[in-house]
Order: sequence, then C-alpha cells, then structure tokens
Amino acid sequence: METCELCGRSEVETTVHHLVPKEKGGTFGATANLCIPCHKQIHALYTNEEIAARLTTLLELRTDEKLASFIKWIRKQPATKLMKIRKSNERKRKKN
Repeated sequence: METCELCGRSEVETTVHHLVPKEKGGTFGATANLCIPCHKQIHALYTNEEIAARLTTLLELRTDEKLASFIKWIRKQPATKLMKIRKSNERKRKKN
C-alpha cells in the first residue's frame, strides 16, 4: 500500500498515471502514483487530448476546478471505501 500523490491519502492501492497520456507521446515521460478513484476520476472527466493540453502536472490536476472538488471530497474518505466513478455528462457529449 502506498500514498496517492494527488489526494494524499495513505494506505491505498495505487496505479501509475502518465502525466502526458501514452497515446499523446508520454510513454517514457513523467508519471504519478495515484489511488484508483483519483485515476479513474481524471479519465472520467477529461479526454486524453485535454489532459495532454493542460493537465500535465500534479499541480495543474490539483488546481483544476472540476477535479479540485473531487479531491477535497476523496481526502475525507477511508482508504477501504469502494466507489463508482462515472463519466461526466460533458465528457459523454464529447464522444458523440
């Protein structure tokens, strides 16, 4: 178990998040260890194009308006809590 570099919760299972998506050239670039809910929330809210264009650092992710409210909430949740993450309506519209 590790600490999420985005929300700061400890004793969580983490996954590797490429700060620049692999499909946008970030295969060998900087990464961050994120808890599964934070990682899923990023990809539920934003396309890889949006991430590559403006969310390529932990600071940019933490200060993004949509993600900041999630981070504030998730910090209060126990590491053992399971949650469902759904794509935002805005993200769903972009796919169509």
